[in-house]
Amino acid sequence: MIVYEATKEEFIEDVFNDQLVPNIRTNYNAKIGRVNESEIRAWKNSMEYMYRILVDHEIPNDAGVAIEFKIPYTSKRVDFLISGSDDHHNSVVIVELKQWERIEKVEGKEAVVKTAINRSMVETTHPSYQAWSYATLIKDYNENAQNHGIDFYPCAYLHNYIGLEEQDPLTDEDYQYYIDQAPVFVNGDAAKLRAFIKRYIKYGDHKENLYKIENGRIRPSKSLQDSLTNMLQGNREFVMIDDQKVVYETALQLANEAIRTNKKQVLVVEGGPGTGKSVLAINLLVESTARNLVCQYVTKNAAPRKIYARKLKQNFRKSLIDHLFTGSGSYINADRNEFDVLIVDEAHRLNEKSGMFQNLGENQVKEIINASKLSVFFIDERQRVTLKDIGSIEVIEKFAHLQGAKVTKVQLESQFRCNGSDGYLAWIDDVLQIRQTANSNHTGSDYEFLIFSDPNDLCKEIERLNKENNKSRLVAGYCWNWVKEGKNKSEFHDIVIPEYNFGMSWNLGNSETWAIDENSVHEVGCIHTCQGLEFDYVGVIIGDDLIFRDGQVKTDYTKRATTDSSLKGLKKMLKDQPDQARKIADDIIRNTYRTLLTRGQKGCFVFCTDKELEGYLKGRMSEIQVNYTKNEFVRPIQVVAEEKLNY
Repeated sequence: MIVYEATKEEFIEDVFNDQLVPNIRTNYNAKIGRVNESEIRAWKNSMEYMYRILVDHEIPNDAGVAIEFKIPYTSKRVDFLISGSDDHHNSVVIVELKQWERIEKVEGKEAVVKTAINRSMVETTHPSYQAWSYATLIKDYNENAQNHGIDFYPCAYLHNYIGLEEQDPLTDEDYQYYIDQAPVFVNGDAAKLRAFIKRYIKYGDHKENLYKIENGRIRPSKSLQDSLTNMLQGNREFVMIDDQKVVYETALQLANEAIRTNKKQVLVVEGGPGTGKSVLAINLLVESTARNLVCQYVTKNAAPRKIYARKLKQNFRKSLIDHLFTGSGSYINADRNEFDVLIVDEAHRLNEKSGMFQNLGENQVKEIINASKLSVFFIDERQRVTLKDIGSIEVIEKFAHLQGAKVTKVQLESQFRCNGSDGYLAWIDDVLQIRQTANSNHTGSDYEFLIFSDPNDLCKEIERLNKENNKSRLVAGYCWNWVKEGKNKSEFHDIVIPEYNFGMSWNLGNSETWAIDENSVHEVGCIHTCQGLEFDYVGVIIGDDLIFRDGQVKTDYTKRATTDSSLKGLKKMLKDQPDQARKIADDIIRNTYRTLLTRGQKGCFVFCTDKELEGYLKGRMSEIQVNYTKNEFVRPIQVVAEEKLNY
């Protein structure tokens, strides 16, 4: 998605007539959401500089100009693109624009610097790394860019930055690799930037290359499961951008510090669905292992571990895989500092006790911190989905302090799921009434969210989409018993909705790799088999535990299946602390559906057993439809739904 596009001649005219920023603002509000004043000031400042750069007769008037291009599968946008060709290839120059006036080098972290953002000095990626990583992601994901031989030439322009004659932190030799990939220009370098652009944009293209990358089919994303083998063999399957890179380098630095000083370190990484927590966790596992550190990937949820093991056992010894990936209850008897690094994914799912009967050990958080010199906890407190989930930042900090560990807290905000839309995630929170957000009637993207009135239609659509690449699945709230006698038979229907003559089986008891088994599209997964994983499209069956009454989204814990252990212990709590018990049950049900509704990268389709809830969701969708229609940038949502049903 491009917010603003024009030829160079049109761009020059818009700036000259003071129409550029109003045009950008109008398009931004329509396509993304309300723009803040700081971005408007940045556009006014930066575009005047780019105007002066492009006023050159050797840069063709029909070269394409794009502002704010959204990178596929992320919430990130490229500031400025210029398209055309050189003597041999189609070309797009990427210019990452910065308002920065001051930079500090960060020792021990590759491609990370400090600069003033929101009036405080914060760590962020070096602008050359940022420009290079953005160009790499576009090339990786855009099929037209690959098929039409479009070459990308990234650079960074810090027009407010006065370079130092000696020991300039911006051009320190430690950053040279990325500066070579994406040159950095500062105040006074206008002629150099102009020459860089003219080297690759000799001929105009009437915006043709921009059209190609704007409308290029997005290739199926590199899924974590599929790429893990290559990652462990040393290949860079995922390019980390912005806050991901900062967190990655922070973790490696803390590992070095913990080993060097013999002082425990705890890193807490907060991030919502789709912010790349699992990708980062695996990257850290790979790099820590490469550095000969004793390291393990830890998760309570068995589904990701089993899938990674299935993928890797084709290339690695079983003993190695079993050692790298382990459950959260493995550290009851571990010696202090037995491991250099323990990387805990889905830390919100940690339990107090371990073992089959939850009667072993003292506390999994405490045991993990005790067993490692550095423990990294990836956490999203809104994904706690059972009564036994005790993983929280407060608990981690408590046991860290008791063991004399230093705690570092960081956040992941870049969005890589739900078509890269932070707006969709905020909209889901608002719809489920988890929290009020500014996205009450705007999802901020063209992410597909469809409501089906018949579960059979939902099932057919997911099966159709799954034929493309085996990356679409059905999931459901845990409102139907998982019948023991039929747990290994897909023809046995646990989930039955009689009024629609609909019946399907829960995921089979003998299938620990439901997320990747080809035939499992004919089975329905639950929260325990899909948390921590992702698909291209997810179909969600919302059961009677989530309803709509009297203008409110409400939960009913009594509608949960008796075989569901998520609320085990609730009856006792209801006797002792009824208000707290009902609040916890309500949170768990809402968190469960929040998690299920955010498993899809490209789209989420929904069926509700409660017709009032279906009506409420349709009403919320109509608000978005009105908003979209008013701004005239996507087709009405109902039309999309009708077209999709004509298979």
